[in-house]
Amino acid sequence: MRKAQKYLFVAFTLLLCFSIVACSSNNNKNNSNSNDAVNGKVDPSKADPNEPGWKGNTDPIKFDWYINFSWFGAKWGEDLTSQYITKKTGVSVNFIVPPGNENEKLNTMIASGDLPDFITIDVSNDAVKKMIEGELVLPLNQLADQYDPYFYNVADPAKMAWLKHDDGNLYGYPNASSSSEDFKKYGQNFTSAQTFLVKKDMYEAIGSPDMRTQEGFLNALKAAKEKFPEVNGQPLIPLGLQEFTDIGNNALGDHLMNFLALPREKDGKVYDRTSDPDYVTWLKTFRKANELGLLSKDIYIDKRPQMEEKIAQGRYFAMLYQRTDMSAQNATLYQQDPNSVYIAVDGPANLNLDQPTLSGPGIGGWTLTMISKKVKDKERAMQFLSYMISEEGQKDASLGEKGVTYDSIDGKDQLKPEVVELMNKDGAASGKKYGVSYQYWMLMDTNMRMQWDPPAVEPGKQVEDWTKGKTVSFSLYDGINPTGTSEEGIIANKVNQAWGKALPKLLFAKTDVEFDKIFAEYIDFRKDAGYVKVEAYQNAQMEKNKEKMKELNQ
Repeated sequence: MRKAQKYLFVAFTLLLCFSIVACSSNNNKNNSNSNDAVNGKVDPSKADPNEPGWKGNTDPIKFDWYINFSWFGAKWGEDLTSQYITKKTGVSVNFIVPPGNENEKLNTMIASGDLPDFITIDVSNDAVKKMIEGELVLPLNQLADQYDPYFYNVADPAKMAWLKHDDGNLYGYPNASSSSEDFKKYGQNFTSAQTFLVKKDMYEAIGSPDMRTQEGFLNALKAAKEKFPEVNGQPLIPLGLQEFTDIGNNALGDHLMNFLALPREKDGKVYDRTSDPDYVTWLKTFRKANELGLLSKDIYIDKRPQMEEKIAQGRYFAMLYQRTDMSAQNATLYQQDPNSVYIAVDGPANLNLDQPTLSGPGIGGWTLTMISKKVKDKERAMQFLSYMISEEGQKDASLGEKGVTYDSIDGKDQLKPEVVELMNKDGAASGKKYGVSYQYWMLMDTNMRMQWDPPAVEPGKQVEDWTKGKTVSFSLYDGINPTGTSEEGIIANKVNQAWGKALPKLLFAKTDVEFDKIFAEYIDFRKDAGYVKVEAYQNAQMEKNKEKMKELNQ
């Protein structure tokens, strides 16, 4: 435009035009920003780390959320709490739950690379590593940096440091997680889900026997079956366990081992609890129970829904089971007859009759919630996760909406009496109507929620109180088992599946001699599969955990 003086006028004219266009463009840009502000959309680069990001956009959005537990039955939007959260944040949820085998469903999704927006999975599940290694889930720290720096204000630094992946990223956030500092602060109130339960009326009718010894245990099961062969026309089930899966039965795994107070390590090395003499002797006791007809065939095939139905019918005499997984059914029994409930008593013990060391909340938590690479809206997903783990989100999920499900009573925010009454009377009905407390547990901070928990009442109080003082932290041993497609992970998977096949055979063995043969074959298989490499991996990971714990406690 400035090449020759004769074109000066033309250049000036063009310059004027460009100025007008530029002004118009700026005005449009300003208008666009203004419209974004009106619509609640905020430029991520200008996000205030001190302000919850979700407040910038409350437009309606629905996320698909996969829960890797077939028993989960909550329906978002059915209850008042989820309705309130949606009204507040604009977020609604479509829960996806596997209809049968969880691992089959999840592995199919992983193989296809098609994962829902959110995934909640047991922190120790092999699929966690598969999803990370397959780049199917997004690093939460990167999402937070880009879309919601407020996350760092509400996330627990200790939990983030503990769960940080080798590449420096955080791929999931835990629930039910407690650090060593939490144990110092709340430890006296910590409880475990692991219990040994007996039906109160039956137990007292046979003389409230000591069931800590193998002889006492078998005699009690025998006495219960003889005195109560049927319950309302249905056969008594002398002993209930957790589900049998392709890798065994947790009631006869860590649950039993913790009742026997078996150590996790000896002489600075991970201890092989499976080969412990006390443990093997107790497995033989369960074999004997099966030989005597005290292990019903139901326990080998029933899944949780069938077990819940039978608990509600009071058909089990004793159970090596999680108290939290039968609380609703126990409340129903209590309403019918307070003496018909299940109570916690001292169960299987080691030769010295030591007090059990029950699993409490570890820093790694129970489950991880992750965000899929295919999430429909990264910004809104990250902001919703930040909201859910914040004190505001925890309170909303715990108490619901003020004036609807809770009020300030005697100077304390707490659930309304009618809400608590229904919770204690009928947990399932309460969940459908109110959805408060632990209905939405996927990102629950159990320590924070203590302040809003209603006081424990019977029958839950007795089974909860029984675990106090017996609950310990096993955080040092979180995540020490190899997973994924590493050599150690493949070996561990083979060994776990071999145990899943061996355990029923051990229980069905006709004699202790046959038991010993089957057990020895399993140990040989383990050795031949290269289990020594798994042990080396476990020890190396345990040492890493010890170093991390030192750093966190400095």
